[in-house]
Amino acid sequence: MLIYIIRHGETDANLEGRLQGWNNNPLNESGIRLAKIVGQNMKDIKFDKCISSPLIRAKDTARLLLEESGNDIPIETDERIKEISMGEWEDRDFVSLKEEVGEEGLKPFFEDPFDFPGCPGGETIKTVCERTQEFLKELIKKDDDKTYLIATHGCALRAMLNFLYDDPTDFWHGHVPYNCVVNVVEAKDGVGKIIADDKLFYDPKDAVDRYSDV
Repeated sequence: MLIYIIRHGETDANLEGRLQGWNNNPLNESGIRLAKIVGQNMKDIKFDKCISSPLIRAKDTARLLLEESGNDIPIETDERIKEISMGEWEDRDFVSLKEEVGEEGLKPFFEDPFDFPGCPGGETIKTVCERTQEFLKELIKKDDDKTYLIATHGCALRAMLNFLYDDPTDFWHGHVPYNCVVNVVEAKDGVGKIIADDKLFYDPKDAVDRYSDV
């Protein structure tokens, strides 16, 4: 079994430094372009099944990738692989949040996420880990010979793979995953391992970390 897990393409909220959470923002022009490029570079891969977060930015990323790679299969959705809910902070930009809650109020989300209490009305990292890992472990246990495409989000991707990382204490695995980055999990006998870590199927100059200065 091979499981390809992709973070969605760029949205205007990504570009403008706003927290998205469960907001249903569409891909912008750059996000569409990268999703298509990734698909074009996956033409040798035959996907048997596709499962996406129900949020449009993830679904459209999956749709474009499948179209460009020549995979004519339906897209299923699963609520468990949605992005973290940011509660009252959704659609807020980092600059105004820093002014409101102070730098120390926001930094723990990136520097010490497991101890971050969550945004007001939102989820904790632990909660996101529980629901996303339940999804991935359930998939791994199928132990079939199929190839899956999973479309999700930055925080949800890191949460989903956390139990497979060499150092699970480093939640962000060095950094927030780039838009349209792909991780590949190989599963045998009900056990998964990462065989491609944050793989880029596009020009590295287009890989932008918009959270490095937060």
